[in-house]
Amino acid sequence: MATRADAIAKARAQLHSGEFLAELGRRVGYQTESQNANRRDALRAYLEDELRPAFSALDFMTRLIESPTGKGPFLLAHYREDAARPTLLSYGHGDVVDGMAGQWRDNLDPWQTTTRGDRVYGRGTADNKGQHSINLSALAAVREARGGKLGFNAKFIIETGEEIGSPDLRQVCESLRDELAADLFLASDGPRLSADRPTIFLGCRGGIRIHLDVNLRDGSHHSGNWGGVLANPATILASAIAALVDANGRLQLEQLKPPRLSNQIRAVLADVKIEPMADEPALSPGWGEEGLSAAERLYAWNTLEVLAMSSGNIEKPANAIPGKAQAVLQLRFVVGTKYLEVVDAVRAHLHARGFSMVEVSAAQSFAASRTDFDSPWVNWTAESIRQTTGKAPAILPNFGGSLPNDVFADGLGLPTIWVPHSYPGCSQHAPDEHILLSVSEEALAIMAGLFWDLGEMPRASPN
Repeated sequence: MATRADAIAKARAQLHSGEFLAELGRRVGYQTESQNANRRDALRAYLEDELRPAFSALDFMTRLIESPTGKGPFLLAHYREDAARPTLLSYGHGDVVDGMAGQWRDNLDPWQTTTRGDRVYGRGTADNKGQHSINLSALAAVREARGGKLGFNAKFIIETGEEIGSPDLRQVCESLRDELAADLFLASDGPRLSADRPTIFLGCRGGIRIHLDVNLRDGSHHSGNWGGVLANPATILASAIAALVDANGRLQLEQLKPPRLSNQIRAVLADVKIEPMADEPALSPGWGEEGLSAAERLYAWNTLEVLAMSSGNIEKPANAIPGKAQAVLQLRFVVGTKYLEVVDAVRAHLHARGFSMVEVSAAQSFAASRTDFDSPWVNWTAESIRQTTGKAPAILPNFGGSLPNDVFADGLGLPTIWVPHSYPGCSQHAPDEHILLSVSEEALAIMAGLFWDLGEMPRASPN
């Protein structure tokens, strides 16, 4: 009779045989840039020609769901085995950011996988084709070990618009609420805490982009003839930003801050160390909120970052006072932040300090969400990973970045568990995106263990 160890061995074997890398290489070859309107056919082909056959081989029923706003389609895959068994809902996204061809090391082709040592380069290897491919491979290993059965029911929804903010995901999921009913949401995206430590995160921080614009006059004016008598919008903008976040990255406005950290969150993060690898940037000493550990700043606090600033022409500066200045800031926030009040609070704060000429607006907001630490699924997942790897996984209240977790946690009311297969130095959203073979092998084992354990569960709850 097949065992858990057999399933894990079969999952690992897919990497050693080259089967997994061949599959990933084929998937990376689809140029699924969702920000590029010319890639609509590639987005559809990835779902229709690549993933549908992969799911069909696992006895899933599949269908494409069209975007209600005309953007990239969705793939819905269902596997029904026994109504008395647990039901899993999972997620992935087939779209990627711009390939940035010509900017990769050694002029690597972003649309081909290239293995160099422990690294496998290619656009989408980490975000997210590699991660949902690991999960599908682990699923196949468990199915093979169980003689064509999983031991549970499974549903997947794969979107093609995550890199443009998942604009239709909530609407589509709400329209499919009954079809997406499940006992657990389990998916993979984002990085682990570090390459050598398996990680669970329960949700994600939200985000909102804050636009600051100072439009004082048309055109620029000679700095010698007008300096000292004309207000400089760039100077005003810099001062306005400093009224929101200081020179050490500390928030200056209470409405930008989250609720006080609970003892439970502090306890969970007590053994979480942020230790960048040699090729990752070193942490900045003295940066961020006082009195918090690096882990608490990253996973349990809010940050306001300046994403871009512009005034004049930095490439060819003229001896002139510019007429306009603009900046885009981003507030990353955790659960409990009153983010819908942020824009009005920023505007009132700046106006009260004499910056009434600064126009404040917002775009691209997405909610924060997380599963409760007391959910029995959290310990169940941690114990499964510990059994597979011999390591205690890091349990994070949320991912430092943002994902559409709220669609599943709040919209569908599911406990959400994320088990990421990448690591912080993977260069996602940049040239040289890659996964690590060592992490991928461990991830295949972890997911095979989780899927096996789910199939051993006598009912739809770990209790």
